[in-house]
Amino acid sequence: MSTLLRNATIIDASSPYHLQKKDILISNGKIKKIADTIQLKENTNLVDLEDLHVSCGWFDTSVSLGEPGFEERETIQNGLQVAAKSGFTAIAVNANTNPIIDSKSDVEYLINKANNSATKLFPIAALTQKSNGIEMAELYDMQLSGAIAFGDYNKPIENDNLMKVALLYAQNFDGLVLSFPKNNAIAGEGIANEGINSTKLGLKGSPALAEHIQISRDLFLLEYTGGKLHIPTISTAKSVDLIKEAKKKGLQVTCSVSAHHLTLTDDELHGFDSNFKTNPPLRTKADTKALQKAIKNNVIDIITSDHNPIDIEHKKVEFSEAKDGVIGLETAFGAINSVLELEDFIEKLTTKPKAIFGLENYTINEGNKADITLFNPKEEIIFTKQQILSTSKNSPFINKKLKGKVYGVYANNQLILK
Repeated sequence: MSTLLRNATIIDASSPYHLQKKDILISNGKIKKIADTIQLKENTNLVDLEDLHVSCGWFDTSVSLGEPGFEERETIQNGLQVAAKSGFTAIAVNANTNPIIDSKSDVEYLINKANNSATKLFPIAALTQKSNGIEMAELYDMQLSGAIAFGDYNKPIENDNLMKVALLYAQNFDGLVLSFPKNNAIAGEGIANEGINSTKLGLKGSPALAEHIQISRDLFLLEYTGGKLHIPTISTAKSVDLIKEAKKKGLQVTCSVSAHHLTLTDDELHGFDSNFKTNPPLRTKADTKALQKAIKNNVIDIITSDHNPIDIEHKKVEFSEAKDGVIGLETAFGAINSVLELEDFIEKLTTKPKAIFGLENYTINEGNKADITLFNPKEEIIFTKQQILSTSKNSPFINKKLKGKVYGVYANNQLILK
């Protein structure tokens, strides 16, 4: 069956139809025609939604799904449905599982579990065996099986030489190495950003210095070894400055920021709500403003949800005992769109992350594969717990105002609407 998208405003700077309102006819998974008006024919599914906007399919580079091992948090099947209804046609899945995704068979398991879904799943395999930071995993074999990058999720590589060897080795097959920006020795047992709020609340502080030292080390190593380095979920103004200078030197370094670090600050901690316990911790308003500016200035390359479902037994406990992590797929667009202009950030969800992680991007043009996200950028909503589609409910945006509504996706020859 064909699908007709009626009166859709196209947001795609690489398309000849950018910022134009058009009808889009999709047939057999491809864009058959784009015109001012297309007549609706029999056996055609009409999509006529309020203030419909479309863009290239969104790609989230940091998603945890639990399975295998933590299915009570989220399954692959439900997680992919949530991703599609949240506007993502592709997700990179972290090795945040049990067992850890650190072998060829583990990578193949994830890919096979996601077969035929609208949203494509791309594994980020562990950089070290069991993500223990001691011995490097079989990176090349895992890349041949479908892994698109290598990193130990939310765990820094403490061994300097191991990181050096990983950067050198990955160059043999153009591999992308991820390094989580945290120095554990400096961070200690800190659970909140070290500052006025942590002092007032009596929470152990984790200084921003822990992030800066790790990033500085990794950039020195990258300058020495060459290769490609991606630093996920930076959270401070100083981190932006460090990466900006490295890019000026010509180093192949990229970075991402989470939607919650772009929009929330450590002022949220006054209620001791563990849904605001994140890694890295929420920082200051000055940091948030610097991160937003870095999106506009293209220092930060990618925006991610950093979706990390945590079951209620490990989240609805005292703040100090709760696990780090928030769900973010369903609120990512509404949160970002609340603080940034659409054209300032849309490429950070589409073309930029795909280019960095080696995925093909499908421009909205006749004859191309239909890989499209459908949304309304203006509608404002109050996000409630009842709207959560994820199995786990650990969202920091419950009862917060968000700007923008995601309708769904057309991808892999499937129309998925919320």
